[in-house]
Amino acid sequence: MGDTNKRILVTQSSMPSYEEYIEAIKPLWDTHWLTNMGVYHKELELELRNFLDVPFVSLMVNGHMSLELTLQSFGFPQGSEVITTPYTFISTTHAIVRNNLSPVFCDIKPEDGTIDETKIEDLITEKTVAIMPVHVYGNICNDEEIQRIAYKYNLKVIYDAAHAFGEKMLTYDENGNVIDTMGVGNLGDASIFSFHATKVFNTVEGGCSVFSNPIFYEKLYNLKNFGIRGEELVVEVGANAKMNELCAIMGLCNLKHIDKAIEAREKVAKRYDEALEQVKGIHMLSPRPDATRNFAYYPIVLDDEYPVSRDDLYLILREHNIFPRKYFYPITSDQACFKNKYKNCQLDNARDLSNHVLMLPIYELLQPEDQDRIIEIVRKPIN
Repeated sequence: MGDTNKRILVTQSSMPSYEEYIEAIKPLWDTHWLTNMGVYHKELELELRNFLDVPFVSLMVNGHMSLELTLQSFGFPQGSEVITTPYTFISTTHAIVRNNLSPVFCDIKPEDGTIDETKIEDLITEKTVAIMPVHVYGNICNDEEIQRIAYKYNLKVIYDAAHAFGEKMLTYDENGNVIDTMGVGNLGDASIFSFHATKVFNTVEGGCSVFSNPIFYEKLYNLKNFGIRGEELVVEVGANAKMNELCAIMGLCNLKHIDKAIEAREKVAKRYDEALEQVKGIHMLSPRPDATRNFAYYPIVLDDEYPVSRDDLYLILREHNIFPRKYFYPITSDQACFKNKYKNCQLDNARDLSNHVLMLPIYELLQPEDQDRIIEIVRKPIN
């Protein structure tokens, strides 16, 4: 077994070699151009357009501002309602509220954690303007049904795709062969990605919005740069959400290695699968078979047949210097910042999954001996 004193965190940031990054940032000492949509900002936007297979990319300082400003770009009236999921990181809900819009929470499907599209229509009112689903743990939502509903009621669809970087939708022929792929960023009217240090792909801090309508590129350019379009021209009330050149260079370096990083994560995930698939009381969520995976997370769900509770396993692992996450717990609608405003919503599936899911460590450089420590405890939590 590995070193039992070694701390194993739930994730570890992917990074290029020190030498690669230092070499890449050297030109900044010649130009002294560190921000304001410099050459590397523009280069990363282009590289991401190609990698994500999307028409337009607007880089931002982080994933939250990508989401908040994308929502703002649609110009929804204050007090309008956005149907969303409570089973997500708090940023999703904050982006709605900070735009003076009202979140309307829809329950989830327990098999994959994504929004239950069969419950969306019942939540639509005359104030509804958009649906904001989340590709939870990289599990892709039922986009076809969501889009059908959106067309029927003339609603916008903005996907929080923070967990789904690099994933693609697959089209098969009658023999089961893949004949076409499409980046998940093409779903809906817009999608946002997070490039936080904990994500599969990171720029230290960062994010982006992707979309097909070129009008939004200009709109988001204004919103992320104070509305400035010239030395003496400010055309809109905006914010400061630009990605700097140091972060853009980190992104360009990491993008060169992203395929190998995902392959390494897949090996870790498959090793977990083989070790835990027969453990009584544990089951896994079910991703869509017509989409690729980036193996960003490894959630397990503990039911009543497991010998200890989810919270107990969480503490047991921590006692052994292993730090999993109860992710997401509590659901966003139950967070203290909302003062129990949404407590009475019918969100039984979301609350149940939140009480039983545990995120095990997964990252590119997780060593087999360290993973064995985790597996041994999860398989036998009681000595």
